[in-house]
Amino acid sequence: MALFQISNEKITIQVDSMGAELKSLKSVPDNREYMWHGDPAYWGRTSPVLFPIVGGLKDGQYRVDGTSYSMGQHGFARDREFQLKSQVASEIWFSLSSDEETLKKYPYPFQLEIGYELTGRTVTVKWRVTNQGETPVWFSIGGHPGFLCPIDPGTDQTQYRLSFDAKEKIVASCIAGGLVSGEKKTYPLRNGVLPITEDLFDEDALVIEGDQAHSVSLERPDGKSYLTVDFDAPLFGVWSPPKKKAPFICIEPWYGRCDRLDFAGDFKEREWVQELAEGTFEASYRITIA
Repeated sequence: MALFQISNEKITIQVDSMGAELKSLKSVPDNREYMWHGDPAYWGRTSPVLFPIVGGLKDGQYRVDGTSYSMGQHGFARDREFQLKSQVASEIWFSLSSDEETLKKYPYPFQLEIGYELTGRTVTVKWRVTNQGETPVWFSIGGHPGFLCPIDPGTDQTQYRLSFDAKEKIVASCIAGGLVSGEKKTYPLRNGVLPITEDLFDEDALVIEGDQAHSVSLERPDGKSYLTVDFDAPLFGVWSPPKKKAPFICIEPWYGRCDRLDFAGDFKEREWVQELAEGTFEASYRITIA
């Protein structure tokens, strides 16, 4: 594993080759850090990529053409060493290819590329999934970046707010035992804003499906945004460890999610799963600091 750094005049990021994980995002003028630092007392990661599944599987298993496979939550890419593919002043790319070990867990030949590009005060996180076989590849992919909240000394997380580009409400799918229960919970918004209460994440992540929003900001107690995540993904999660008062919040664009409690189908029948018959799937999301 190795740590790589790229910068422009506004921001600096560091990326670990293990999982091609974004580990740091700092403002150059004041050296302020925006990423969670991965304290295992709360959550030992910072911004893992979720591939080839997002979330958990029913009974930890899935089926492809009648054969059962086992895989842990969020897949295996986050725990694999990526190879540096290219690096220039403001952009860096890493790659991971299927091998004998991955094919035991996931029977599809693939190449996964993860890139980071800096533009002003924005880092664009880029994904490419290439089908390296002769039959369709089925997969999910997602981000899991954790951001400091509170970010200012002397403030409490419950003074902060989430701001969505939806105005009236957000409807979240409820989670039970790491899987979608089938129940929904509605969170009313006032001008797109949801207060961060002490119990907001007591029942696990807010799983928000169906293109309800494509921009989520963290706002200081004075109502000013200090970080925004923009994405095209059809669903996303908002999470902090339940009942831990953890000083960070994750805003997670997803192309896929965990199984339902009653799911009994084939891998290709999972909700929000992506099909790649040939060629390359490309997607991205953007993190902008104020």
